[in-house]
Amino acid sequence: MISDKILKSIKNIPAFPAVAMKVMALIDDPNYSITDVADVVKYDQAITANILRICNSAYFGLRHKIVTINDAVMRLGQQNIVRAVQAAGVSTFYRKAKGYGLEANKLWEHSVGVALMTQILSKRIFKREDARLYTTALLHDIGKIIMGEFVDESFPQIHDLVSREGISFLDAEEKIIGINHADLGGRIASQWNFPKAMTDAIIYHHRPDLMQDEDNSGAWLVYLADQACIMMGIGLGSDGLAYKGLSEVIIKFKLRQKDFEECIMLMLEDLDRAREVIGMV
Repeated sequence: MISDKILKSIKNIPAFPAVAMKVMALIDDPNYSITDVADVVKYDQAITANILRICNSAYFGLRHKIVTINDAVMRLGQQNIVRAVQAAGVSTFYRKAKGYGLEANKLWEHSVGVALMTQILSKRIFKREDARLYTTALLHDIGKIIMGEFVDESFPQIHDLVSREGISFLDAEEKIIGINHADLGGRIASQWNFPKAMTDAIIYHHRPDLMQDEDNSGAWLVYLADQACIMMGIGLGSDGLAYKGLSEVIIKFKLRQKDFEECIMLMLEDLDRAREVIGMV
């Protein structure tokens, strides 16, 4: 069965970058400093190089070239350096993506768009950004990267099932392949020893209403951000709009339609500036 091959394949996935994991642990300490982040990052040459490229991109718009991690820390500040570390660590996994009718950079663009949208929504709803949620959103479709080569061959059957029975793409994946990309992403997150809230947000990013943990607002934010990017056609692959829409999410967060539309406009502006970063993958 295809799902058995897929599950065996995730055993060969590289470990999540240790530097990015350490930074995630750091941000749990309310007293962490940006110099703590620099001290962790400077020992990973690949992530350091990626961060410096990201820092010198149009996204951050700095006037002077950044050449060291210490420079990056001083110029970008706490929030932005953590975001740069996360993007540099996660982007590695998107270089070989295939399937779903998407180029690797388009899947990465979608993931960045969702991540940016979660922060805009979090600020609007909870009056704060959430660095861990940003990482979760960057990785919400990690299951697609692994499933891509398998799904590519099964697309005709999946699409036929979606159109014939009117079910979601996620349910059709489950029926044809034996597992869907969200569940697979959750298994990968568990293998990386991610916290339960992050793992659940990945598993339920299309169906947060099925979660047992009603307090996991992160999963709902990733879902809403994902829906916004799908609506705007950002990184829209062959699975297209074939997912269930949940109107109650707007009610849950007491968002007006006008608020949601304003958040989308802010995300599009941020994403436009981030496209140079996306092109680095």
